[in-house]
Amino acid sequence: MSPFTFDAVTAVLLIPIVAAAILAILPGYRVTARLNILASLLTLLSALSLLVADRPSPGQYLLIDDLNIVFIVLNSVVAFTTSIFSASYIAHELETGRLTPTYLRFYHAMYQIMMFGMNLAFVSNNIGLMWVAVELATLTTVLMVGIYRTHEALEAAWKYFILGSVGIAFALFGTILVYMAARPVVGEGQDAMVWTLLIQRAAAFDPALLNVAFVFLLLGYGTKVGLAPLHAWLPDAHAEGPTPISAVLSGLLLNVALYAVLRFKILLAASPQAIAPGPLMVTMGLVSLIFAAFMLYRRRDIKRMFAYSSIEHMGIIVFAFGMGGPLANFAGLLHMVMHSLTKSAIFFAVGHIAQVKGTQKIADIRGLTESHPGLGWGLVIGVIAISGLPPLGIFMSEFLVVSSTFARQPLLAIPLVFGLLVAFGALLLRLGGLAFGPPHGSDAPAQASYLPMYAHLALVLIAGIYLPPELVAWFQHVAQLLG
Repeated sequence: MSPFTFDAVTAVLLIPIVAAAILAILPGYRVTARLNILASLLTLLSALSLLVADRPSPGQYLLIDDLNIVFIVLNSVVAFTTSIFSASYIAHELETGRLTPTYLRFYHAMYQIMMFGMNLAFVSNNIGLMWVAVELATLTTVLMVGIYRTHEALEAAWKYFILGSVGIAFALFGTILVYMAARPVVGEGQDAMVWTLLIQRAAAFDPALLNVAFVFLLLGYGTKVGLAPLHAWLPDAHAEGPTPISAVLSGLLLNVALYAVLRFKILLAASPQAIAPGPLMVTMGLVSLIFAAFMLYRRRDIKRMFAYSSIEHMGIIVFAFGMGGPLANFAGLLHMVMHSLTKSAIFFAVGHIAQVKGTQKIADIRGLTESHPGLGWGLVIGVIAISGLPPLGIFMSEFLVVSSTFARQPLLAIPLVFGLLVAFGALLLRLGGLAFGPPHGSDAPAQASYLPMYAHLALVLIAGIYLPPELVAWFQHVAQLLG
């Protein structure tokens, strides 16, 4: 194991936690915002170095492989760009008095603790430690959702906490069942929780215990993924919390829980007598897609609308991974990356739109391309991308999901395409009023940084036109690992 690789893995975990300790005591907005950006940049550089460095051998606690590097790099990219967006967004919140300097220190410290929790979940080789890391990331976002201390924000935070606690309790019970299945084969102690050892001996585990465990794990972590009918916390958390947290929730935190589900899916696939996890995932994915697609028509709050869009797209991703196979898994990975980049870009736009218009009500936001062209056209491109129109990247990933389904399970393609079309109609229906026509509502000047939003949209456009062969080969290899 090269020292460089060890330093890179350590840095991905150490930089956020050290930055959180410093940010908790530093006064002043400018210094803390810049330090938050710097810490996120250093974490991103450490994550990128893992792509080229020699990887350490798996230990009892940490693991670096092709699967989690996808998530670590994506996590670090979106965390960095969100920290830049957050700097201009939070400056406005300070000026309007919605946040005090004390809450600001708390916000920046929690932001880095959240990054630490997510990165720890990705690199954990111990299923118990992964559970703890997911819970840590969840608790920090709960605290940040309620940071405005309004009645609605506190209610959303409590709802998130209660439903998230139920989900994480299910996930804990599922984790314990996996340990119980492994103990007679692997032995007592930590070895029965080390994922690389579990995957080697999974064929000898009690399949009945694994079957029950996966049901609890899918329900538990599925709550954090935002799958219907376990989604009830997600729209409130998006609507009432700071918009940078909405971007992180949709772009990153949902992926953390998805990663945990995929790890256990691989474990079940290694046990020939265990149930196939695919049908359960396909069912929950389709239910989430179709339910969220119809709910898009009923939203009156712009952040709630895009929260339901996140539920829709997580349904598509879980459906793709449930279908399995090289093409569907490749499409699921690509869709996950494209959704994270696109949805966070949309929330970057929506956050500043809500500030300049003074409202999140869709009825009070009109004619953005005339009143605020930078924000308006950014939202237009983002909605076109998330709707799955060419030539943007989500069109490519959705096309691969649909074509893979047609090839293997043609009947399942019917509800899949139906859900995609229903959601497409809802988003375009809302976009017409939001972006075009005569401006309506207050028109305060925008104090916005457009760079993160347009950087994400540029990446999504490039991915829709051209994917580097190295990236394709990497995703194909990971798709094979997922089974």
